[in-house]
Amino acid sequence: MKVGGRHYRTVWMEGEMVCLIEQNLLPFEFNIFRAMNYRDTCMAISSMIVRGAGAIGAAAGYAMAQAFLQGGHDPDYIENARQHIRSTRPTAQNLFYAVERVYWAGRISTQEAVKEAHNIADEDADACKKIGELGNDLIKPGDTIETHCNAGWLAFVDYGSALSPVYAAHSSGKQVFVYADETRPRGQGARLTAWELKNENVPHAIIADNAGAHLMSQGKVDMMIVGSDRIAANGDVANKIGTLEKAIAAQYYAIPFYVAAPVSSIDFSCSSGMDIPIEQRDMDEVLYQSGPNAEGKIDQVLVSAPGSEAMNPAFDVTPAELVTAIITERGIFKPGELATLV
Repeated sequence: MKVGGRHYRTVWMEGEMVCLIEQNLLPFEFNIFRAMNYRDTCMAISSMIVRGAGAIGAAAGYAMAQAFLQGGHDPDYIENARQHIRSTRPTAQNLFYAVERVYWAGRISTQEAVKEAHNIADEDADACKKIGELGNDLIKPGDTIETHCNAGWLAFVDYGSALSPVYAAHSSGKQVFVYADETRPRGQGARLTAWELKNENVPHAIIADNAGAHLMSQGKVDMMIVGSDRIAANGDVANKIGTLEKAIAAQYYAIPFYVAAPVSSIDFSCSSGMDIPIEQRDMDEVLYQSGPNAEGKIDQVLVSAPGSEAMNPAFDVTPAELVTAIITERGIFKPGELATLV
């Protein structure tokens, strides 16, 4: 995607340095975070400087390549790095997929590790472009699409998953409109999805998370498209917390509920959503919100009752029976058809 006339990927590697768009500062500031070693890249993943399935996977692959570049073939250093990277985001399937691919390539040579990390990033961008082309066929002119969290360009290396069909439809003149759920507690929809849509001149409106069912009941939503951080072999889908509520409402109002994700997000070793680990994040993400203060600097503000605690599960699991279809780069499949992709 272009920002200020220049094309950017969300994450890339320059020498031994990994460069990432600083998503915690968006939409107020556009900065590049530079990770000098794999520990810096791990911090960027866990602190959500980089976020989204494909972008996390690419960053993790680059972190593993950094470990080989900086640790040589010291087996203890490499294994410690491998486990450190794997521990940063426990739900994101692309992270584990990328770490293992680069790890085994690095067992051949450091050059192979770097090459494999670049391959993973390129494959992610290519897959998301194809998802957009295939998903565009599901969208009719004038459709209104609701999405939850951010599964756009920023969540992948380029193009995105859930937003890739939207961008393709917009480019083809279908005059689509998007409702972007705000996505509490981190506000990925309000901050990132909306920023992307505005950047691409796609008509949209940010809606409160609890407004979706109301709009569906009024006939104002034609379809939902969301992304996924991990899909189980049976088609159960883990995505940002709140996705399950949308799927239930969509089924009640007979609205198609699509999941867009590259095949790399499918965990065929995971038989059902019951086996997907759900990341529990810091309660401060619920209790505080961040934004620019009077001096224009990003600051945190308490938005909850002082002294109260919070629970902060980062994801929920939508059962396969609530999913209309899964849009991948290899085709559009019913949840029960995923086994054909093995």
